[in-house]
Amino acid sequence: MAALLLFAGLGSANAQTDGTYSGFSPYSVFGVGNLHQSGTAWNRGMGGVGIAARSNRYVNVLNPASVTARDSLSFMSDLGLNGRISVFEENGKHAANTVFNIDDFVISFPMWHNTAFMVGLRPLSDVGYKISSTVVNVDTGTQNFASIGNGGLYQLFAGAGITLWDRLSLGAQFNYNFGNINKKAGTAYSDESFRSFNSGDSLQVRSINAKLGLQYMQPLSKSSSLTFGATYQFSSRMKGYSIHYRELGSYDRTRSFAELDEAGLRMGDELGLGVCYKIGDRFLAEFDYIRSNWANSRMDQLSGFSNEGDVSFAPAVGQAFRAGMEFTPNRSDIRYYFRRCTYRVGAYFDQSYYTVDGAHVNAVGVTLGMTLPVFRWYNGISLGVDLGRRGLAASQVKENYFGFSVGFNVFDIWFQKRPYE
Repeated sequence: MAALLLFAGLGSANAQTDGTYSGFSPYSVFGVGNLHQSGTAWNRGMGGVGIAARSNRYVNVLNPASVTARDSLSFMSDLGLNGRISVFEENGKHAANTVFNIDDFVISFPMWHNTAFMVGLRPLSDVGYKISSTVVNVDTGTQNFASIGNGGLYQLFAGAGITLWDRLSLGAQFNYNFGNINKKAGTAYSDESFRSFNSGDSLQVRSINAKLGLQYMQPLSKSSSLTFGATYQFSSRMKGYSIHYRELGSYDRTRSFAELDEAGLRMGDELGLGVCYKIGDRFLAEFDYIRSNWANSRMDQLSGFSNEGDVSFAPAVGQAFRAGMEFTPNRSDIRYYFRRCTYRVGAYFDQSYYTVDGAHVNAVGVTLGMTLPVFRWYNGISLGVDLGRRGLAASQVKENYFGFSVGFNVFDIWFQKRPYE
């Protein structure tokens, strides 16, 4: 596979800490950027699993059917923060970056009998890169190339679920996806007889889609159970617009406008399957498989989603394999605090929703997490770390990262009728 010439000169960049970036990776130049790993700090501590998990302590946003797993009259919410330290390597050169942002916010509460509701906001993708290179040419002199991008997409969602016959749970979720992406690149020459060249794209994207989920819980004994879960998120037509401009020196300037809807651009669909084994409130283990199809998204047909460099970008089918578990020694221990804490471990393999020069950009990682109980009920602080690498092929830029997440789990009981003397 051809080398990623687009990233040549990566090592010339210094560490970036620009707060305008919601994420930072040279691979976010493609498509709608890097897709954000779904879930709260609870999910991420277990490798990102949650399609089949049911918990009355945490809001599980990965499957709308799981919203009914709760204590009666309970109100739950989750506020997440996340950060990432990344080190990039190409041909012996290195660059580094650190980002930190608010992640997600979700609230959930019961509605009527065996039904419940949740609503929240989370990041869907992030774009952030700053690539530069300098080439000395005998004919043109020094050529300075720079490419910068930022922005991303967010998802506002609302979902509801119902449990039937104490074992089967069904859920549906409405998603509104929106955001802005800005990309620009330019080449400047030291020899003024050559005119500089600049181009850029400004994208405003929005779409509406739905997600369906189900979970079936099969008891195995008085304390153990096996739960099967499935989700399907529909593909959606992108709306909004794209503005593309080119500048050659100060004389030749062009500007074009395109409606994303008329260009036939689409966001990919997603199928998720999971199985979860649980022993009471002490142990949980799960394995998930996710398949997302972006092959018909047509993103390679419009500037701003595709690239104009020396590499070939194409939307494709992405996949993910995730496994994780959690263990709580003794939730009722009154002597040792850390026995009441919950400990998690997980692993994952993610295959990108696009190819570069015919190859997927894959990522592999391991995760660790824990929840620290706070005050009473199920209130707690969930912590998670993610150690991974993206770009596994020999010719790809290596992105080694250390991610961390913090989730504030809030739990309360509504509409209590308290006795008074």
